[in-house]
Amino acid sequence: MIKFDQTKPLDIIPIGRATIDLNPTDVHKPLNESSNFNKYVGGSPANIAVGLARLGKKVGFIGKVSDDQFGTYVIDYFKNDGINTDHIYRAKNGENLGLTFTEIKSPTESSILMYRNNVADLELDPSEIDEEYIKSAKGIVISGTALAKSPSREACFKAITFAKKHGTKVIFDIDYREYTWKSKDEISIYYSLVGEQSDIVIGSEEEFELMEYVMNPDDKTDRAVAKRWFDYGNEIVVIKHGKEGSEAFVKEDNTSYKIKPFPVKLLKSFGGGDAYGSALIYGLLEGWEVIDALEFGSASAAMLVASHSCSADMPSVDAIKEFIRKEKEEYGEMIARY
Repeated sequence: MIKFDQTKPLDIIPIGRATIDLNPTDVHKPLNESSNFNKYVGGSPANIAVGLARLGKKVGFIGKVSDDQFGTYVIDYFKNDGINTDHIYRAKNGENLGLTFTEIKSPTESSILMYRNNVADLELDPSEIDEEYIKSAKGIVISGTALAKSPSREACFKAITFAKKHGTKVIFDIDYREYTWKSKDEISIYYSLVGEQSDIVIGSEEEFELMEYVMNPDDKTDRAVAKRWFDYGNEIVVIKHGKEGSEAFVKEDNTSYKIKPFPVKLLKSFGGGDAYGSALIYGLLEGWEVIDALEFGSASAAMLVASHSCSADMPSVDAIKEFIRKEKEEYGEMIARY
């Protein structure tokens, strides 16, 4: 278990990108044949913020959006979900909000086409990181994509400095997206610098390999990976293996917990990771056993990949609990647990 400072008024502040997702309504076609799209708020930090808000947590956000109607759309969307928007800033030099066109060719074959040139979120400035705001939260979520370019990366490191100063937990969602990065060396250096200062690291096996690219260790097993980041001070290391499930390593008792995906009828193969992250963090904030938090995250992810959107379909606590109950009733009590 990880202990959050329950005296702090805000639960979690994600830091990083808020974008626009455009998901096709005419699914099971390649993107070049899709004509109609629904608009949603997107971007992993934004989705995690919405997910936690839907689960009843007090959520803030630090980011930068375009100074136009799309930026207004994001801010209004957050406000409607009760997310504090006092530290979302407007870009002043014509930067755009990132756009993501998704492709749903089949339930198991999806892709994303991103427009990330001159984007607002990577212009978040260190001067826009407020110490008192960071101090007010139990935890912050650093998105790996926010480290891809200055000044956003320096803003993240400033936020981490304030978090460490005031006992605010640092959750590092590796969140690798290849755009804007220049090399594996650059990725590894900045990922590892944050991983050395975080309290919880969440990522896929491939993302941990990128983080450790420069150090290039001989032992690359999950347990060895967890041990390396424990040695830097992390308390929980979560490694995701896609269809094979995920495993959480806990430093306190040197134990690992495994979870399988719930069996669902897929609509798309993206978006589950953000639902997983928000529900997992919710469980940890609630002081649950790690295996229960993992199960909650796995259930939320299953619900999201069976729905059309990401942010708009983030489920409530009751909806996730009911989903788990029905799945266990149909498939057996230990359906998702190893």
